[in-house]
Amino acid sequence: MNKLTPYLNRFAVIAPMLALTLTTSACSRFNSRGGLSIWGFVLLALDVLALIDVFKQPWTIGKKLLWAAIIFFFPLGGLILYYLFAGRGNSNTGVV
Repeated sequence: MNKLTPYLNRFAVIAPMLALTLTTSACSRFNSRGGLSIWGFVLLALDVLALIDVFKQPWTIGKKLLWAAIIFFFPLGGLILYYLFAGRGNSNTGVV
C-alpha cells in the first residue's frame, strides 16, 4: 500500500484534469472555418512550453526524445502525463 500512496495522492489532481480533458476534447480544436479555436491555441502554447521544458532538463537524449514524442503525438494526454509523471524538478540547474 505504501508504494501506491504517491499515485493515490496524484489521483486527486488527475480526476479534475480528466474531467477538463473530456470537456475540451469533446469540443473540436477547429472552428467551422477550419481554423484553430481558442482551445487549439491554448493547447499549442502549452505543448510548445512543455517541449522547451523537456529539452532544458538534464536527462539523457533518449529520455528527452521519448517525452518529446509523447507530447508531440498525444498533445493533450501527453501534456498531462508529462507534468504529472516526468520527474521534473530534480534538476540541479536552478539558482544555488
